[in-house]
Amino acid sequence: MERAEIETKLNELLVEELGLDADKITPNARFEEDLEVDSLGVVELLMALEDNFGVQIPDEEAESIGTVSEAVDLVVLKLNG
Repeated sequence: MERAEIETKLNELLVEELGLDADKITPNARFEEDLEVDSLGVVELLMALEDNFGVQIPDEEAESIGTVSEAVDLVVLKLNG
């Protein structure tokens, strides 16, 4: 799966699962500060990523995700690694 496809799907998940405004979602947007996603929202996002992309994201790796781009990077790594 190409990075652009992953990014598009992640953006769709953010809108559908967390009810975020699509216009606010950018690669450098920080989940907590810019998108106002609380810790429960982050957990929901991680579960959605695992379900939609068929990957496992351990807690220690999940803690390193701060931006939309970092989430895409991690999924790319999991799918290709």
